[in-house]
Order: sequence, then structure tokens, then C-alpha cells
Amino acid sequence: MPLPATFNEFLGSTPAIEGLRTAIAGGRLPHSLILAGPQGAGKYTLALMLAMAVECERQPRDQWSTGQTLAGFCGACSNCTRIASAADLQELVDAAVAGREEMRETDKKETRVLIQQHPDVLIVPPDPPQLLIKLGQVRTLIQRAQYLPSEAPRKIFILTAASFMKEAANSLLKILEEPPAYAHIILCAENPGELLPTIRSRCALIRLGALPVEELEMLLADRRPEWQPKHRTLVARLAQGAAGKALSFDLAAYTAARADALLLIRGAAAEPDHTTLFKMTETYRAGADGQTKTTALLRALGLLLEDLLMLNSGTPELLRNVDLRPELEKLSAQLSFRWIEQAARGLDQVQSGMRRNLLRNLSLDAYAGQLTQSR
Repeated sequence: MPLPATFNEFLGSTPAIEGLRTAIAGGRLPHSLILAGPQGAGKYTLALMLAMAVECERQPRDQWSTGQTLAGFCGACSNCTRIASAADLQELVDAAVAGREEMRETDKKETRVLIQQHPDVLIVPPDPPQLLIKLGQVRTLIQRAQYLPSEAPRKIFILTAASFMKEAANSLLKILEEPPAYAHIILCAENPGELLPTIRSRCALIRLGALPVEELEMLLADRRPEWQPKHRTLVARLAQGAAGKALSFDLAAYTAARADALLLIRGAAAEPDHTTLFKMTETYRAGADGQTKTTALLRALGLLLEDLLMLNSGTPELLRNVDLRPELEKLSAQLSFRWIEQAARGLDQVQSGMRRNLLRNLSLDAYAGQLTQSR
């Protein structure tokens, strides 16, 4: 998805973005910054736009009637176009991984995925296949931060996730404690709680707010007219207030993952059928495809458990999976609030284990067994 042409085209979080633009215009952008928000809220997009505003050769400004000056970007200069070329992060990561696979085995182990479309803007994504930010990536960031910018006013480092290996997180603290005067470090985080408290304490925190469901439905009606109204209603609720997530939502993939998640919940609500459960979890093997499927399953399961909690607590108007309301009401009547709460806590433990690179199919087997035993 291309970057918005101006900050005014970025959907939501207007006060936060105005504050950042004012800080850039006044030369007061924090050296260390956390952009927090749900998946699809536009954290990475905003990070690139901030980088363009800082590095833009033309430095355009908007003047408000209040006298406030807001930084912008031209989108056409050499700095802007090179930074904007990193918008399709997944495509660049896939190309970097493919290049690494062609290396000798000894070189492959030492090579980390880094994206650098501009010499003064380094992007650090989670390194496949574990999808964690690793020590080698942070060491490269620290090493490159020691050199002055070569073609732009500042050095900018964008870390696109909060999932760090322990050694990498500890290493990052060194540069956060004393960042160079010409450097800015931007961390994108779905859940800032994943970050070490010592990292959070050294960064300014900007939260990207959620858009109301009604606004998302209007946006989808405008941008996705080919979707059926019932699908737009469902996606608007599932997107959790994130415009980018709503516009790029893969409903077919979600419903497939949700079917497996429902199988887990049904197995706990009825007489346990471990054979069926284990056949399902066998499909979540190692590798990139298995990781993608597992992530989708856990997200779908989390949303279903939230819906069951809403029904159990008497707030059905907050339901996300509105197309499954009859079945969810039936399951809610069969499952206690205590069971749903325990299932949600167990899900958090599974997700934590995935970040520590535990075997996915074994973790899911164990979780499925816990669900049926705790009923």
C-alpha cells in the first residue's frame, strides 16, 4: 500500500500527529520514540512519514491560524522518494531473506535482515524465521549510529516490532541511554508492555488511537465497494479500530483460521475429541507458512475468547464476530466466565512461548489439552 501523500491523509490520531509535526518543525523531535497501536494502525507508515518530514530536502511547512507551524514533506525529493520506497516492507524482507538463502552456510548464520533504501535511514524488522529482533541487528544499528549522516540532516533508525531477543533488548539500552545528537530511534510496538521497562522509560510514547466502527464502515464502503455490506460490517469490527488493517484485511484467511479456533473451543465445550484436535494442530508445522498460520490462529482465537467474555458479561453489542452470534451465544451458555478467563491466560502463555521459539505444534497440542481438562 503506498504511503499517504500528506499527513492530512493519515487516518486517525490527529492530535498525536500534530504534536509530532510541531516537534519536528521546532527541532524538538525526541531522540527515542515508541509508536504504539494495534496491528494495522499505521505505525510503520507513520514512522516512514516522520522520517520523510525530518529528512525532506524542501522542508515544507503548514502554518495554522493559531501560529502553530507543522512540518511536512514534499514526497518528490531524493530523500523522500528513497524513504518512501521502503513502504512495502514485507516485499523487501522477502527479497533480503531470499538473498541470504543463496549464501554459503557459514555466511548465512552471520547475516541479519536489514532494510536500507536510504543511507541515513536504517529499518530493522524482526529476523525470520523466529521473527525476533536479534543481537546482530542491534549491533549494526549501534555501529552505524556512530557515523554522521552522509546525505540527510539526521540518522533515523526504525525498529518495526517490539519482539526482541533478550540480548538484543539489553544491547539497545546502550544507545538509548546516550543517543547521538543527530540520531532518532523509532520503535513500533503493538504492545509496549513487551519492551523492557528500562527501554520504555527512555522513550517518548505516542499511542495511535482506534477509529470508531462506523468510520471504518464508511471507509470500507468508499475504498472497498466490491465487498458485500455484511463483510464490511464484519471487517470493521475485526479491524479493532485500525484503518490499514481494515483495508488490507484478508477475510478468507481469517475465516479459515477462525474455523480451527472454533474447533478448539467446541472441543472444550463438548466431550473432548483429542484425535480431531491433534489432527488440526498437526497442520501447524515449522517454517514460515506454519508461523503465519499459527499467528492467524492465535489472533482469531483471541478475538473469539473476547467475544465470549462480552456475551458472558452481558455486553453483546461489543461483539466482533457478529456473523457467529448464535453459535457464540450457545458456547457462552456452556462455558463459565472462569474457563474463558483461564483460556485467555493460557493463550497469552502460548504466544509468549512462540516468541521464545518453542515448537508450535507441541505448544498448540498442550494448549488444546489444557482447554479440555479445565472445563
